[in-house]
Formats: sequence, C-alpha cells, structure tokens
Amino acid sequence: MAETVLVSTGLAEPAAPATTDREQVRTIGDRARSALVELIRRPGLTLALLVLAVALLAALAPSLLAPGDPYAAAPADRLQAPGAGHPFGTDQLGRDLYTRVVHGSALSLSAAGLAVVFGLAVGSLLGLLGGFVGGLVDAALMRVVDVLLAVPGILLSLAMITALGFGTVNVAIAVGAGSIASCARIMRSQVLSVRTSDVVEAAVAGGATRLRVLLRHVLPASAAPVLVLAALDLGGAVLAVSSLSFLGFGVQPPTPEWGALVAEGRDYLSSAWWLTAMPGLVVVATVLAANHVARSLDPEARPS
Repeated sequence: MAETVLVSTGLAEPAAPATTDREQVRTIGDRARSALVELIRRPGLTLALLVLAVALLAALAPSLLAPGDPYAAAPADRLQAPGAGHPFGTDQLGRDLYTRVVHGSALSLSAAGLAVVFGLAVGSLLGLLGGFVGGLVDAALMRVVDVLLAVPGILLSLAMITALGFGTVNVAIAVGAGSIASCARIMRSQVLSVRTSDVVEAAVAGGATRLRVLLRHVLPASAAPVLVLAALDLGGAVLAVSSLSFLGFGVQPPTPEWGALVAEGRDYLSSAWWLTAMPGLVVVATVLAANHVARSLDPEARPS
C-alpha cells in the first residue's frame, strides 16, 4: 500500500474567511426573530415587559405621558371620579391624579433602583471578601451577615431611617440594607465554589496576583446568581419604598410619590376610593411585572 507523505511547504494555512456584513445582519435578524417568537409564546412576559417599559418611560420622561402640572390645583374639579378628562380622577384639591402618579414614578423607581444597587454592592463586597480571603475575615463578616438575617427587614429599615433621618435617599438606603445579607450569602457560596476551579488554580500557578485572580476570574464567574437575585429584589424594593413613604418616612406633601399618594387618599376611602386605588394598582402592577421578568431570568424558575 502506497503511503501518502505530507510535506510542509512552510506557508501558513489560509485563514478562515471573515464573517461578512450580510452574515452578521442575518445572525442579528435570526436572534431578533427568535426573541419575538419567545415573546409570542409567553404573553405574560410580554405584558410584564410592556408594563415595565411604560413605568420606565414615566420615570425618565413623565412629560411625554402626562404633560400637565402635577401641582396645579383646580378647586372646582375637586374629588371628581375617573372619567374622560381625568383618567384617574382628581384629588381633594382638584389636581389630576393621573398626572401626579406619572410624575411620582420618578421618585419611586429611582429610590427602588438605588436600594437594589446599594444592597447588591455592599452584600457582594462582603460575600466576595469573605469567600475569597477566608479565615478570620470570613468568620467576622459572616457573623455580621447573621445579625442582619436575624433582624426582620422592615425593622432594620425603620431603625436605619431613625438613625439617618427622613427622605427618599435615606429610605432607599434603609430598604437596600435589608438585601445585604442575602446577596452576601449567595456571593460567598459562589466564590467558595469558583476559587477551587481549574481556571483559578491555573491563574495562581501562572503567577497572577490575588487581586487579579479576584477581579479577573472569581468575580465574573460568581456574579450571575447575585444579579438574578438583585432583579428579583427590584419588585420588593418598589413595594418597600412605597410602604415607608406611606408611613410618612419618605417625601413630604405635596411632592408626588406612589406611597405618599396612597397615604393622601386614605382619609377619603368612603367618598373617593380612586385616590387610594389608582396609585395602589400602579404599585401592584409594577411589582408583579418586575417579579415576572426577574423570574424569567432565572433558569430554574423558567417554565419547561
């Protein structure tokens, strides 16, 4: 049998043809169609995304949805029921409730977002340091986390507001403090499993510094579950911020904010139910939409 001899010519093999612009456009189009099909198959997720999109638009550009003045009073139109001229009705001073709810979304959603970011940053830092450093540092940080877990979230928030004072930013920090412990626990568990992986051991053997290993390998591999938890906490943060504002710890009248609007209408429940019902329904819809979208990000929570 004749043998085939391969002779090297010393020339490099031709490189694979680069992806053309047309192929890139086709790939993007395929992904867009797949996402559209997925949304059509899951109408609940589509509705939740629409609700969050409207809420985000109201927070970023409220004048597009409600061009009126949220502080403009019209005593002649006081306590009008929802109708064509006033979709959410009017309050005790004749102010349009729809306009006040739309303009109040900026404070409510920004405070909830700040609370989630604060809890995510502080909790992730504690879990990252505890899991990576270990030893006495880990033991000390986890005891702090245990103390936070032992205190109910609402009590911890009230205690922090008492120490920091009233205001939207203080309410956001107080609400975010309630999620520090859960973020720290999840981040620590992820770090403990990642730091013994082959990639990390190879980086250490290659002479990489501990800081480089931490930032380049451990943190990216451990962040995904914590980000999913932060998304799940967004709906709870909206509800917690609105609850504290309802109790009077947030913004003060006449500044519109969802929880404060619900509180303003509680004295008129028998004669003007819409003052409490309309902003309350907006809070419920936003919280449910945020929770539904967040659960869709978690592979274990997705429907089969």
